[in-house]
Amino acid sequence: MRLPMRDGQQAAQNVRRRGRADAGTIPSIAMTADAFDGDMEKSRAAGMSAHLSGPAEPKLRFSTPYRLIAREEMA
Repeated sequence: MRLPMRDGQQAAQNVRRRGRADAGTIPSIAMTADAFDGDMEKSRAAGMSAHLSGPAEPKLRFSTPYRLIAREEMA
């Protein structure tokens, strides 16, 4: 979530605002130590598909992207 030039929420918003047809469906996952409900809401409001707070269990780190990608392939 914390990047040198912009944060992950700004990056997600920029991706979602692109003019590409798939901009609204590209999976975007927040991976952060911020685990409060407000942090999760900010991620959703920015257009992120999921929010994993650390330390995230290995099962979630693999199953979350898989679930999001599989959902897109089924659509």
